[in-house]
Amino acid sequence: MDLGVRWKLHGDGRTPAPGAVVRPDERLSWPRTAGLGAQHVVAMFGASFVAPVLMGLDPNLAIMMSGVSTVIFLLATKGRVPSYLGCSLSFVGVAAVIRAQGGSSATVTGAVFVVGAALFLVGLAVRKFGARIIHATMPPIVTGAVVMLIGFNLAPVTASTYWPQDQWTALLVMLFTGLAVVCLRGFWSRVAIFLGLLFGYGISWLFDRVFGKIHSVDGGGHMTDHWRLDLSGVGKADWIGLPTFHGPSFQWSAILVALPVVIALVAENAGHVKAVGEMTGSNLDDKLGTAISADGVGSMLSTAVGGPPNTTYSENIGVMAATRVYSTAAYWAAACFALLFGLCPKFGAVVAAIPGGVLGGITVILYGMIGLLGAQIWTKSGVDLRNPLNLVPAAAGIIIGIGNVTLKFTDTFSLSGIALGTLVVITGYHALRALAPAHLKTQEPLLDEGTSSYDEGAESAGGTGGPRTP
Repeated sequence: MDLGVRWKLHGDGRTPAPGAVVRPDERLSWPRTAGLGAQHVVAMFGASFVAPVLMGLDPNLAIMMSGVSTVIFLLATKGRVPSYLGCSLSFVGVAAVIRAQGGSSATVTGAVFVVGAALFLVGLAVRKFGARIIHATMPPIVTGAVVMLIGFNLAPVTASTYWPQDQWTALLVMLFTGLAVVCLRGFWSRVAIFLGLLFGYGISWLFDRVFGKIHSVDGGGHMTDHWRLDLSGVGKADWIGLPTFHGPSFQWSAILVALPVVIALVAENAGHVKAVGEMTGSNLDDKLGTAISADGVGSMLSTAVGGPPNTTYSENIGVMAATRVYSTAAYWAAACFALLFGLCPKFGAVVAAIPGGVLGGITVILYGMIGLLGAQIWTKSGVDLRNPLNLVPAAAGIIIGIGNVTLKFTDTFSLSGIALGTLVVITGYHALRALAPAHLKTQEPLLDEGTSSYDEGAESAGGTGGPRTP
């Protein structure tokens, strides 16, 4: 059986020729491959250990299970789709909502386990019926709107939880991270979030030395005098040890909040496979369903033991684009490094000590970037928001998601925020499309200068049409 774990040596195994690429079934020398694997770990590191912290889960376990999930993905795709599976930021808002409703870590992982199962089933459907079922049920206007409302739904978390803990540190970290994203080049720009965290650690330590303790809310929301950076737990932590495992707990209210994220994960996987196919010059359409299912299995396994869900990481696509090395051997090396990190409790203690103000500065940018990925989907797909068929369901769903609007059915069951917003976008779009006149289903603008095809369609249908220009 071909599991994609045999690689041909590329050239002399040292330096690829100018313009040459190292294909997924090739590798450089093992020391160089290990170095590339370490680079992939650093690239995914920033988001992959920030996400579990924001979700209230064990970062050691998150890093360990990201390695396990990556191995599952590489085996399932038989080494044809180079990819690293790290902790998905799409679930940060979901975790915040579930915890606000009184849910525990087990409730969070239980809800996300169901999302992983749903993702697995979507992958099986794509394998059977092809990618067209994705485009039919989740066109770009729907996918973009859901990704946008998931990101922007997080804004209150930053505003009320992280930023107030240390507003000046948060402001400085925000400015530094923004500069790093924009001004740095190549690999360094792709680890700007990680650099922002390091800067935040340094600033917090300096402020503690200069100004002493800060009087503000702590992580629990209590007004106290406390150190910005408390590393007491790091000294007590062991160098070697297992992370904290726990089983999932299932509650319908939490599951309904989490399920809409399936749409974001499908979009992420589809975009990843397409991007890798274009970079490697391979047609990977036949692997799309397998990739989605493998992501689902990895997420199910991770959440079953108390870890966060996983998804393919665009940061690692950037590393491949910069190095032109697409060898899956490098991803096997990265997975091994992640497993080793997961067995170091001292590393987890360092992560857990991230000051709240630092997270405030990071999340201002990070959450906004997640939301604006939805706008990027619209832009790349040519979605026309002047067409009311696109505009109305997207506008309604996004406002519901951002404002956390609630629709109460009974004393024990209600839909709100992400879940209700997603439902409005999906059902609203398809219902309106079924009822809309034919001229609204074209791709041309409605409110263009002069007379558009919509106006002409309205006139032919008996309407008055819009104003005409000479």
